[in-house]
Amino acid sequence: MLGVFGILLSLGLLMYLAYRGISVIILAPILAMLAVVLAGEGSQMLGIYTQVFMVKLGGFAIKYFPIFLLGAIFGKLMEDSGSAKSIAQTIINKLGQHHSVFAIVASCGLLTYGGVSVFVVAFAVYPLAAALFKEADMPKRFVPAAIALGAFTFSMTALPGTSQIHNIIPTSYFGTDMYAAPVVGLVAGFAIMFTGIWWINRRVNEFKAEGYGSNHKMEPVIDPDLEQRLPNLWVALIPVLIVVLSNFVLQKYVIPGWNTGYLNSEKFGYINPDKLISIWSMIMALIMAVLSVIALNWRRIRNVNTSLTKGAIGSMLPTFNTASEVGYGATIASLAAFTLVKDAVVNISPNNPLISEVVAVNVLAGITGSASGGLTIALEALGSTYAQMATQFGINPEWMHRLASMASGGFDSLPHNGAVITLLTICGLTHKTSYKDIAMVSLAIPVTITALTVAVLSVFFV
Repeated sequence: MLGVFGILLSLGLLMYLAYRGISVIILAPILAMLAVVLAGEGSQMLGIYTQVFMVKLGGFAIKYFPIFLLGAIFGKLMEDSGSAKSIAQTIINKLGQHHSVFAIVASCGLLTYGGVSVFVVAFAVYPLAAALFKEADMPKRFVPAAIALGAFTFSMTALPGTSQIHNIIPTSYFGTDMYAAPVVGLVAGFAIMFTGIWWINRRVNEFKAEGYGSNHKMEPVIDPDLEQRLPNLWVALIPVLIVVLSNFVLQKYVIPGWNTGYLNSEKFGYINPDKLISIWSMIMALIMAVLSVIALNWRRIRNVNTSLTKGAIGSMLPTFNTASEVGYGATIASLAAFTLVKDAVVNISPNNPLISEVVAVNVLAGITGSASGGLTIALEALGSTYAQMATQFGINPEWMHRLASMASGGFDSLPHNGAVITLLTICGLTHKTSYKDIAMVSLAIPVTITALTVAVLSVFFV
């Protein structure tokens, strides 16, 4: 029981200290070793650190670093070229005041689906969203909720083919691709989107008399000549379309036709090529997208080398944050006491892994304050178990993939989530003024839709 207590204490401290602003890169190894000591395996601590924690951390970085690197560079180039802002501004201008919330959500969703970092999306869209709300005299306090709905939810986890890492990670555990469970993902994704829009519009109407408000911090200054300097919509969209379309074609039609028999050798670790298709296709799609942004915006980007360097540097923190959480999850899973925890989680629904998977990913995402962190810890610890259970009970592994991804975008949005804190900072607002609505659209609604999806699949198809 002391071992189980150690695991729970370690997880609790991870949540609390991450909320206090301490880096997960520092917390993960320290708290993993705390769990090791309390589990009575302190004599093996250094061995577990170097041969479990670091090996798993390195394995994740080796597999996914190219995607983090290229994704960060792509996002930085989209930002520096003005392409991200051009897309957002065009959508917002076309839809106008009468569809303000939908315009913001749609512009954020398109950028996120195309592989642009949620942080870049927030920076690009906020000035335009604030200006639109101000023009329509709508309460500014709801701007963060609209951005969160578009960037943190359906386009990040639910829609099949989304280029975010949360949709790529499950492919390695379930032998699926990024377009897993398309019908489930589309129905759930649009349900999250339109329910969230309904909620924000309802709240805006409820507080209409409040108006935009005054004395706000971080008020954006819109450059009147901005539109003339930005690339036109189609030039801005081409790189995003390249990511989406080339990834689909490569993943579905090109790479499966390659001769990959050489991978079944000692040199390549006898790897199953099916586990690499999603990663290879995403790497190639992002390379083409990066080159296209540079080619189309050569004169708009002030210094391409600076953008590339900043993008590369910006990829390091998210890579090693997530990789450290993988190492943490692997360490916890290696402890004898974890068998009791695993059995308790699996036995939430011993004949239906969909339920226990969604619970496990949501809880761990909430504890870590990270969608990718909760997803990787859960799948690193329980992924093989869920894959075996899916086979045993005849459950489509694509459902396991899609629901794991969707579940990661639920309790991750608790107040200590880094993206939530950054979004509020960008908008010059506080948890007190705006978190309730962020929580509704990026936590309560996604969790509810995910639960309903599990219920429908379980009743009618399992």
